[in-house]
Amino acid sequence: MQEIEFVLPEEIEKRSFEIITAELKERNILLKPEQEMVTKRVIHTSADFDYAETLTFSQGAVEKARELIQKGADIVTDTNMALAGINKNVLARFGGEAHCFMAEKKVGELAKLNHSTRATVSMEMAAKIEKPVIFAIGNAPTALLKLYEMIKEGTYYPAFIIGVPVGFVNVVQAKEMILSTEIPSIINRGRKGGSNVAAAIVNAILYDLERGGS
Repeated sequence: MQEIEFVLPEEIEKRSFEIITAELKERNILLKPEQEMVTKRVIHTSADFDYAETLTFSQGAVEKARELIQKGADIVTDTNMALAGINKNVLARFGGEAHCFMAEKKVGELAKLNHSTRATVSMEMAAKIEKPVIFAIGNAPTALLKLYEMIKEGTYYPAFIIGVPVGFVNVVQAKEMILSTEIPSIINRGRKGGSNVAAAIVNAILYDLERGGS
């Protein structure tokens, strides 16, 4: 039986990241410096080192997301869980607001009327926000499919997409479709993801900005 490691409560997160760094080294995984903070926080959230291999960043993705947040971009999630997980206080300091339209009554009514999903209608509502929007999608591939449809039709261009829905039906395909666009993005290839992962990616960037990272 392994001995219990005594760690002060305020030191637990720091110690966790030390362990992650050591294990990445043991696995001979070298992260790109500009992506390191995001990947490590996702691993911290999930305890899954596969993300070091599957998280896919468009060219200059982290810097682009930083710039958008610094200029007051809003964030739209596809679950209230992701919304709850995002540090909205830090986001607000830069003039941004986080939204999730999934539980709104109007969304449910329109989804039923149009024989679509709440996620699809939520993306349509988000497209009406009159400022740049970062989408943090951790649950619904139909949200990514709707964004892809609008991009291809030329009716709406998201400022940034975090695409990490988890599941089996159309999840892999939806992620690959977003990767085929020129929209700045952070996508996790494969079936893994989740609302916690989406929030972790957003928070990694927010916390770096809060610390004054460059």
